[in-house]
Amino acid sequence: MKFSGVIPILVTPFNADESVDADSIRNMIRLMQDIGAQGVTILGVLGEANRLDDAERELVITSAIQAAGQLPVIVGTSATGTRAVINHNKTAKKLGASAVMVTPQAEAVPSDKKVFKHFQSILSEADLPVVLQDHPGSSGVHMSNELIFKMLDELNGFCGVKLESVPTAPKLQSLKSRYGKEIKVMTGLGALYGAFDLEAGSDGFNTGFAFPEVLIALANKAKKNEWDSVYEIYRRFLPLIVYEQHPGVAIRKELLKMRGAISTSTVRSPGGQGNESIQNTLTRLLSKVVPNQDLSKPIKI
Repeated sequence: MKFSGVIPILVTPFNADESVDADSIRNMIRLMQDIGAQGVTILGVLGEANRLDDAERELVITSAIQAAGQLPVIVGTSATGTRAVINHNKTAKKLGASAVMVTPQAEAVPSDKKVFKHFQSILSEADLPVVLQDHPGSSGVHMSNELIFKMLDELNGFCGVKLESVPTAPKLQSLKSRYGKEIKVMTGLGALYGAFDLEAGSDGFNTGFAFPEVLIALANKAKKNEWDSVYEIYRRFLPLIVYEQHPGVAIRKELLKMRGAISTSTVRSPGGQGNESIQNTLTRLLSKVVPNQDLSKPIKI
């Protein structure tokens, strides 16, 4: 699993009755392939995985892997219990995933030893590469640089780190200074701090922004050290990035529906749904940022 480039994190699409929409999963992945993504991630933090039962998880994974073909698929397998993560990993392996992504889990009494033991146990039984996700906003766990260094130094099986602990750039720079090319570190948080992370040495984007072609353009310009172009593209799309970063997944789903990638923007209860105000704001934003473009196809940057 090459954890670099642009690997979009996909939403879990639902029909109007909140059943899993397998057809939209396939449509979404076809769009990602057309855009040129290096892989996809499913059942991430905003993939509503905690609202799926085991049979639905398997349906999502199977549908994604069948549609992806040779495109690598990372499966989010985070859970509140270590054994549950291990079981999710086994299912992901059985169904053909390329890697899994795992966050630590919060305990009533914070403990670096428990976080270390959690991942030590997971990696001891992992048959797939593991992405370490540092996202305290969802996990409630703030992992220090020292804890991450200890896990990367002493545990085998990590294929990279997805860094979403703000401020992201200094932490990313610390990881890259210590490990260089040995450990891949990718940017999340909807690319909110994307330009700064690229300057700090990010290996790309593993996030759910609805226009991954923008992230590909940013990463390509950064590789060429064309920083004026990086910031020009970043400034152009920043209003859309910021608006999509509102809490929840409703806005991202509205955008993907507007792109024809999913059939409805339904969020599973009790999640907040899109509304007319959101739709009107997105229409205005898109008319300024990507005027006169067919959103169902890769947009021109």
